[in-house]
Amino acid sequence: MSLKLAIVGRPNVGKSTLFNRLAGKKLAIVHDLPGVTRDRKEASGRLGDLELSLIDTAGFEDVSDESLEARMRAQTHAAIEDADVALFLIDARVGVTPLDERFADILRRAGKPVILGANKAEGRASESGVLEAYGLGLGEPVAISAEHGEGMGDLYAALAPFADALSALDDGVSDEAVTVEEAGLGDGAPLEGARPAPAANRKPIMLAVVGRPNAGKSTLINALIGADRLLTGPEAGITRDSIAVDFAWRDKAFRLVDTAGMRRKARVEGSLEHLSVADTIRAIRFAEVCALVMDETEAFEKQDLTIADLILREGRALIFVLAKWDQAEDPGARFKELKERALEALPQARGAPIVRVSAFTSYGLDAFMEAVSSAHTDWNARIKTPDLNRWMRHAIEKHPPPAVDGRRIKPKYIAQVKARPPTFVLISSRATEMPEHYRRYLINGIREAFDMPGVPIRLIVKAGKNPYADEN
Repeated sequence: MSLKLAIVGRPNVGKSTLFNRLAGKKLAIVHDLPGVTRDRKEASGRLGDLELSLIDTAGFEDVSDESLEARMRAQTHAAIEDADVALFLIDARVGVTPLDERFADILRRAGKPVILGANKAEGRASESGVLEAYGLGLGEPVAISAEHGEGMGDLYAALAPFADALSALDDGVSDEAVTVEEAGLGDGAPLEGARPAPAANRKPIMLAVVGRPNAGKSTLINALIGADRLLTGPEAGITRDSIAVDFAWRDKAFRLVDTAGMRRKARVEGSLEHLSVADTIRAIRFAEVCALVMDETEAFEKQDLTIADLILREGRALIFVLAKWDQAEDPGARFKELKERALEALPQARGAPIVRVSAFTSYGLDAFMEAVSSAHTDWNARIKTPDLNRWMRHAIEKHPPPAVDGRRIKPKYIAQVKARPPTFVLISSRATEMPEHYRRYLINGIREAFDMPGVPIRLIVKAGKNPYADEN
């Protein structure tokens, strides 16, 4: 069993940098601007032979109103509650601040084991800060440098006893809960017991939820999982990192990936927003299905079309989601209008499902998941070669290929060479001269004949000989 480690502290002490180092890859956005991380971000990590379940958290702010900072603080509290151990980071170069002292008091009351880390401890300038950390009353500080990888051995030594205690629990040493006190590690706070198993043993379906800022992406995911897992609010652009959440629906495993809103390129400001957009594009590339969430009052605007085109060019299955549908006036007429707009503006996405949802009333959530499951099945579809060639002969008879310079193009043979997305090779005479409109005709014909709406289909036209032409 991996040790669940929440990395906590005030803003800009290096939590995300350490998260990335322990995860072994750059998963969390790191920037000089304080308060970059807002949501809880989770990942598997490793330190030597220790398996870790890492939780990166927002910088702690001492507020309790209805502000964004207060909602971020609630997310940090949830991470501490969920963790086996909290790793409390301070900035050794700055020393202990009043906010550090306030957070140390909160951690003591939380009843969780705490390891105190003095980060940015490279160089002599950090020595006084490390000494000040003793005054927090959380034991001996572990001096580390997340950026340079220094002090990882000392951090390993601090974490190992907790991992051993958790391993003993997992091995069934006792049927009752093992406490830190019983393990000889602290003041009696309980270690977390067995957690629910993953939704399914097989690989989860990767679903990226994308769209413009404030379209309702995070709210939709919270409604699906039935918990306030992701930070939401009226402010646009709350989400900065891509946040993955595991979820089960009808015995199928999904990994929902919430992403930062994507504005028009000309409106993207500053290096931080560029990093967030790049993280969203990376999430699209690793996804299998992408749900493009749009506020129904502004659906299918130019930026929505740009995002949809990007999804299709990356070869991902596409679903359109009309969010906040409970606010729609004359829903029937509005839905008809939006369907016509989608067909006119995105002919390359012909047949892509358009789902109406309301996270507030839970309307359409099952229909949305059914569309995701169906799109994933189509995205993985394989069509038998004889069926393809029968279809091709019928398609050519219905609409013969054009003649170029008096010589007609002659398609000879078609076969599927891969799925994810479905990709076909068409052997044809004068392959390089096949017009784009006829190629689109064939692609749309495949989509319609074999019932694959919303799935990008790739057709490669090559010169060559039908391998079965001489058989008889």
